[in-house]
Amino acid sequence: MKMIKKIAREDNFLSLTGNLVIAILGIGGFALLARSLSLDVFGEWVLFITGGSFVEMFRFGITNTGLIRFLSGADEDSRIKLIGSNALIGLGATVLVAIILVFCYSFFNDAISNSGYNLFFKWYPLLAFLNLPWNNALVVLQADQKYDKILIIKSINSGLFFLVVLVHFFFIEMELNELVIALLIINAITSLVSITLGWDGTKYITQASSDTNKTLLNFGKYTTFTLIGTNLLRSADTVIISLSPMGSAAVALYSIPLKLTELQQIPLRSFVATAFPKMSKASVQGRVQEVKDLFYTYSGALTYLFVIISLVTFVFADYLVLILSGEQYLKVDPITGFNVVDIVRVFSIYGLLLPIDRMTGIGLDSINKPNINAVKVFIMVAANLIGDFIAIFVFKSLILVAVTSILFTIIGIWMGMYFLNKELTLSYQEIFSSGIKFYKTLFNKVTQNRFITFNKTN
Repeated sequence: MKMIKKIAREDNFLSLTGNLVIAILGIGGFALLARSLSLDVFGEWVLFITGGSFVEMFRFGITNTGLIRFLSGADEDSRIKLIGSNALIGLGATVLVAIILVFCYSFFNDAISNSGYNLFFKWYPLLAFLNLPWNNALVVLQADQKYDKILIIKSINSGLFFLVVLVHFFFIEMELNELVIALLIINAITSLVSITLGWDGTKYITQASSDTNKTLLNFGKYTTFTLIGTNLLRSADTVIISLSPMGSAAVALYSIPLKLTELQQIPLRSFVATAFPKMSKASVQGRVQEVKDLFYTYSGALTYLFVIISLVTFVFADYLVLILSGEQYLKVDPITGFNVVDIVRVFSIYGLLLPIDRMTGIGLDSINKPNINAVKVFIMVAANLIGDFIAIFVFKSLILVAVTSILFTIIGIWMGMYFLNKELTLSYQEIFSSGIKFYKTLFNKVTQNRFITFNKTN
């Protein structure tokens, strides 16, 4: 029992639990919407979410990574100023984004209204203000490694919207605009809770100083590009497909394997969320060997875990598609000619490469080299865009779009290890040996505790 309680309070477990709960709610909502909306309407919803995710990378990328890094070694006075600067810069970025989107919607209304992005330009400016406080709270809590509170915020936001989707699916069929309005209300509630509990840092906005503003912005000018680039690596496929003759139907089809890939990445996001603050703190305090050890352990352990996850995804691709989106997506689509199951299997291979690629990026940011990480991501984005255009406009193939993901990730791993090796002197072999060591240690702890418990009861 003590062992279970200890595990339940452990950072990695809380982070994983939080992401798992949110993923289940998100994928459950996605599956219900995929079944209840027509292909074209569902494609509009996907574009609304995709557009919002991309813009939020800009809004929060300016300060989030920098805040986590610099709060790791900050005293109380600097801490308040940094949190205030995060709130101030986030508000400024939100105002800028809202002005640009409202301007575009006003002056290019006809073109936007006839595209799949009408929902995004119409509603996102309001959503941007409503979700700002609770997103600020998430980054402050991550820097403080308070994953239990992060779980509370995410559960409120995702849980309430999942209830709305359930009502839509089983009781009252809603229009797309009504679903978006419900999303706005839920984000307002989540932000109100964050402000009331004092987790978001808005009350410190007047404490922001020019020095802390500059500190976050100087770091953020690189991490913003990195985060936007990272989002482009995920969303560029969807955007380019939407602009091609394939249209919204192909977007909806491609979104299914993408959503399954998000499920596959739950452990990655969870462990990275705990690795970055630890590596940053060790780097700030000059403990280089600890940074290397953390990199090796996380990279190795996650790589072996993803071998299992990718194998399961590849073998059971049919069942996963069936569970997520229904039987209609198991066969070759008669309109576009694409098979969702085949794309899922390609993405399962892509998943094998994600841990080392992601950890090299985290490593570069943690040792205060965000500029190098930005270069790495820029080259990956360029490779992805070139590959997507060739796959879509030359070969007209969604399978080749997925294959492009594998190619640009291989480039990212090579570049990440090359740059990080210059700073830390790394070894590929040590990644895999550290991963084995991690699971051996975990196995020994579990079996030893069971042995001790068995002896006490006998």
